[in-house]
Amino acid sequence: MSGPLVLIEPYANRLGGHHQRTLAAFAHARPGSLIIAPHGIADETVAALRGTGSRLVTAPLGRAAAVLRSASRLAARMSTAGQRVFRSRRWPCGLRRLPHQVRLVARCLAEASALRCARSLEPETDVVVILTASEALHGAAALLGGQPHLRIVHEVVTTEDTAVRLLGRIAHRGEQRVIAVSPTQAVGDRLAASFPCLPGVVGSFAVDDGRRLSTAERDGGRVAFGIPPHEAVVCLVGGWWPYKDIAVVDAALARLKESLHLVVAGSPVEEDTLERWRALPHLRLHTVPGPVGEAVLRLVYAAADAALVTRHPGVGKESGLVMDAARLGVPLIVSDHDPALTACLSGQPWALTFPTSDPDGLADALHTVIRQPLHNPDTEAPRLLGMRSATEQVDFLTRTFASLRPKES
Repeated sequence: MSGPLVLIEPYANRLGGHHQRTLAAFAHARPGSLIIAPHGIADETVAALRGTGSRLVTAPLGRAAAVLRSASRLAARMSTAGQRVFRSRRWPCGLRRLPHQVRLVARCLAEASALRCARSLEPETDVVVILTASEALHGAAALLGGQPHLRIVHEVVTTEDTAVRLLGRIAHRGEQRVIAVSPTQAVGDRLAASFPCLPGVVGSFAVDDGRRLSTAERDGGRVAFGIPPHEAVVCLVGGWWPYKDIAVVDAALARLKESLHLVVAGSPVEEDTLERWRALPHLRLHTVPGPVGEAVLRLVYAAADAALVTRHPGVGKESGLVMDAARLGVPLIVSDHDPALTACLSGQPWALTFPTSDPDGLADALHTVIRQPLHNPDTEAPRLLGMRSATEQVDFLTRTFASLRPKES
């Protein structure tokens, strides 16, 4: 099977991240695919799709899709307003959680609208996949959208409360019309615990495009940031989200006894913390306000001797930053927050792990890189982490989707 795909990406409007890169890679692997971006699409992503012959849809087609989109937007506005109203801890926990439950409903309705478009425009296709799917209401999205599909669930952040759980039970039979694809076993285990009847498989999301950093790019990265060739550089990429342990970075940098350049790229970040880092005697800070596009991201990685990834204990979702480092050929300093990832990196000459939430351990790792740069990952590093090429990944999704057809029959 080598026909066009239907690729639904609700986050296509956001710049940066490996969601957009993977979307473009799939489109190049299967020219002529249908791409549905319910909330719009970033200009950089549109540029990356050139030459693929893809059809791009950003507005609902048909009455049912339009009604579902309008309902989704109304629910999203209600969720945003509710977060402002109930942000104070003076409110009961149930009320503080309510806006997040409404957000789950909004995401479900947006997915259903996109699936209606897919059903209208491409009724016969090798695969329909939501590249960034909600962690809840899987069956409801399938029933309202009227379309069997794959759902790539990157993380499980918001669990269902009573009302949303009831909606899920009403639409329970729709779960047999979807297959959830989890990028890691940890995410798959959480989904299985919450949705024991939901079919699921595990397979990494990020793809290896084979575009490793060249020597010229590495030299150019140093020049761009004004960093001498033989001085140590570490990059900290991506927004400072709650699952990232920025506090351990803050404490470790204060323990530095030798000079280090740190390139911080992405958003959101805490300006007060950056100001504190600028005042540290052994640190030279370089900032790249985000979100950043692919070209700038490559420049940041090219300048670095190592990429720093720190997360809180128990975070088991796929790290796009770890995957980026492996595919580009950049060494890693990473916390041991995920036992599976730690075991995978054990003994690799291009990766240093340190105990989670241990600033002394991180400081030791930084000093190691300052004194002796790590080896660059070889070309087998992406496969070690479970990455496939875009063609291999599309084949995996196609085979997985094909297993839904007997159920539909």
